[in-house]
Amino acid sequence: VLKLFKLLHRTRQEVFKNDTRALEAARQKINEEFKNNQDETSEEKINELLKMASDVEVVLRTSVIQAVHTDFNKILLVPRKDLLQDNTPYFDKPTKK
Repeated sequence: VLKLFKLLHRTRQEVFKNDTRALEAARQKINEEFKNNQDETSEEKINELLKMASDVEVVLRTSVIQAVHTDFNKILLVPRKDLLQDNTPYFDKPTKK
């Protein structure tokens, strides 16, 4: 449980880097969820909560992109290196070799 708690906080720090408001909101939410469930004794419920926390960490790490308002009606996306992937073009009809 502690390992996952620390992993969520490390992911939060990486995903929301330089955004103090988002960092604080994520910190409070992580701490609140763990505190609300700290007295849980059912092994089944604990495993379910751990799975949910693990899924949240994966979603944060793989799906969240920072955006910065640069001007009126303009937003600059700041993707992390681990989000950038090679793009395979889609073709309606496969090409013949």
